[in-house]
Amino acid sequence: MDPEKQQMIAVLLMALPLAGGLLAFALPQGKAAKNLSWVVAGLVLALAATLCLQPGTTQFQASWLPALGAQFSLELNGLSKILVLLTALAFPLVLGSTPNPSHQPGAYQALMLLTQAGLMGVFMASDALLFYFCWELALIPVYFLCSIWGGEKRIAVTFKFFIYTFVGSLLLLVGILYVYFQQAQPSFSWQAFHAVSLSAKEQAMVFWLFFLAFAIKMPIFPLHTWQPDAYEQSPTGVTMILSGVMVKMGLYAVIRWLLPLFPEASHQFASLIAWTAVAGMLYASLIAIRQDDFKRLIAYSSIAHIGLMAAGLFVHQAVALQGVVLQLFAHGINVIGLWIMADRVERQLGTRQLSALGGLAQKAPTMAIFLVVLSLANIALPLTNAFVGEFLMFNGLFRYNMWMAAVGGISIILAAVYTLNMVQKIIFGQTNALTESAQDLDAPQALLLAILVAVILLTGVYPQPLIQLTQDTVQTLFAQR
Repeated sequence: MDPEKQQMIAVLLMALPLAGGLLAFALPQGKAAKNLSWVVAGLVLALAATLCLQPGTTQFQASWLPALGAQFSLELNGLSKILVLLTALAFPLVLGSTPNPSHQPGAYQALMLLTQAGLMGVFMASDALLFYFCWELALIPVYFLCSIWGGEKRIAVTFKFFIYTFVGSLLLLVGILYVYFQQAQPSFSWQAFHAVSLSAKEQAMVFWLFFLAFAIKMPIFPLHTWQPDAYEQSPTGVTMILSGVMVKMGLYAVIRWLLPLFPEASHQFASLIAWTAVAGMLYASLIAIRQDDFKRLIAYSSIAHIGLMAAGLFVHQAVALQGVVLQLFAHGINVIGLWIMADRVERQLGTRQLSALGGLAQKAPTMAIFLVVLSLANIALPLTNAFVGEFLMFNGLFRYNMWMAAVGGISIILAAVYTLNMVQKIIFGQTNALTESAQDLDAPQALLLAILVAVILLTGVYPQPLIQLTQDTVQTLFAQR
């Protein structure tokens, strides 16, 4: 494919969901808005898959705000491509597994598409101002999605989410502007930011402005407290996007912006951040063991996995960075599958309490099989997609500090404890008055989960295509640090 077509596709990955979202606001019927979302999500997935199959880096640049030194500049390298592909795959899965809300369905679909547009922009932008604009475009629709269609406690939870993310966004903006004004000819381009020379003290200050903004979005301990409540109270489709894709914004931003721009500070604070992330892994795993709520268990499990990825970023080992990049994709697939299962259980039986379940394997064997596979992937069993990335990350941790790897390795045992305990409580044992009426998956739901399981097993058995997609980018990014 020639470069001009690749550039056109890159622009369409943002423009299609943005235009579709604006159009969905004007549609009078929810069914029409849902159909529009399906069409847009399908087109985006097809375009993303086509572009990700192309070798090399795709770049696009156009005039945007020349007076400020800002351009509409996109760059798709291997890291960007794997997250663009995850984003493109996630939205059809979410649309197919969750029903249209009865209240303002057109607005719901519109906000979901705008969120996708923002996410695509975050993962492609190579201009700092465009990156910040897309960062906000991805977050703002989520405020409304949670506050309008969330659970009973949605107002308090959304306000907490707003405060956290607003503070993070403000810190990020201050950091971007500080670097911007250090230039003789101010520009927001990545190359201009990378060329800025800051003193050690300045690097440390701006490093923390950027890092805190990204850490809140991941989130990692101790900035995680908004996450379990938000996951529990948000509509399930929004929760899938939050945990499957949106938390990857913070991790991606650390790799793409933070580490290359502030190499001295990233080495100076590496041990502190890595040990804090490992502590967060253990903390979240221990809390997950105590959970009786299906959604909250998945939420704390996600915090533990994100903690491992955050630690892998700061041990300054190429093998760990490669593991993080692979795990970004694997975790997104696995956690979306678990949310589909949680939503299916809650909608059918009216509860998320694990202690109220049991014996579903007798009534819903297909669902039980899918839950077992997703659960085994969640604990990174060999031959599942998460194993390769997790193995590489622990390899990097071991090379950096043997004791850090040993302490972090405890989380593997804890993950097996809470995950297998969840499986045992849901599908094994005897049925009760509640689960006696359980029904198995229908054909569309089974098809969606079959697609997820196929991706899990194929990328677990043969991860080489994903490694080849990202290997050159990982080496380049590691050399810039």
